[in-house]
Amino acid sequence: MDAVESAGGAFDFADRPGPEAQTAYIAKGDSTMASHRTQAASERPGRGLAAWWQALPLSAVFIVFFVIPLALVLMVSFWHYDQYQLIPGFTFENYLSVFEGCGNTGDWCVTLRTYASTVKFSFLVWLITLVVGFSVAYFLAFHVRSVGMQTLLFVLCTVPFWTSNVIRMISWVPLLGRNGLVNQGLQAVGVVDEPVEWLLFSDFSVVLAFVHLYTMFMIVPIFNSMMRIDRGLLEAASDLGASGWKTLWNVIVPLSRTGIIIGSIFVVTIVMGDFVTIGVMGGQQIASVGKIIQVQTSYLQFPLAAANAVILLAVVLLIIWSLTRLVDIRKEL
Repeated sequence: MDAVESAGGAFDFADRPGPEAQTAYIAKGDSTMASHRTQAASERPGRGLAAWWQALPLSAVFIVFFVIPLALVLMVSFWHYDQYQLIPGFTFENYLSVFEGCGNTGDWCVTLRTYASTVKFSFLVWLITLVVGFSVAYFLAFHVRSVGMQTLLFVLCTVPFWTSNVIRMISWVPLLGRNGLVNQGLQAVGVVDEPVEWLLFSDFSVVLAFVHLYTMFMIVPIFNSMMRIDRGLLEAASDLGASGWKTLWNVIVPLSRTGIIIGSIFVVTIVMGDFVTIGVMGGQQIASVGKIIQVQTSYLQFPLAAANAVILLAVVLLIIWSLTRLVDIRKEL
């Protein structure tokens, strides 16, 4: 029988839509209902206004303490100045003064040498803090089974932060000085006959102080990433015959990459702009970009210091952009 009688008349089975058409119709109906619900929710009175009010405090803080000061620094970098006053205007002389002499091919200019020194410190500190921070985070995450012990050891890592940076830097002086404990100990055991001069007020002391101050910025994000790793993946790697080093390199390191990048951003950006540590531990003898900006500010050369600050900011942003290309940091946040 090709047709059946219904209340409205005859209905031919051949006229029924196929399964694909029925599925498409149902999906279209669901999407239409979802769009109606979304539109109705968005049209609720005061919903959009409430979202703006919630974002207002953070936006105000961001604008007042970041956008406006940054805009002022950028504006002042184009001003004229003399020994007594700032002269509003627009000139590129400050930026040309920063790179004065850089056109000579025989030798690097002062600016390039200073940036090379700053990048050198950043790289050394980043490398050492990465090795130390990864090792500490790995030990806490995979070798300490008790949560209470993990918390205790993690708190012990934060103990240096209970004092100011200046006190922690000054504490190295009686240890590394010419007549400090380290030199006295080396002379007592006969390792050296005279005090070692390069322990303090040198590149070594600057790197050592940086590592002491900023290793924690590498430990925290790496430890956070490692704690999110499924321990079943480690067991699966072991069951497949992977050694400890292969598991570390092929499983743990890739899954900790986000924490490594975040810690690297923290360490590199802080070291690039630091001038207090280099001034104290370098004996005011080692140049850095931050130190140059601090000296220019002390001599009231604000437009020149602002130009240096803008260039430094551009370099730091370029480094951050390069690091963020390696991983999607939003997955960690």
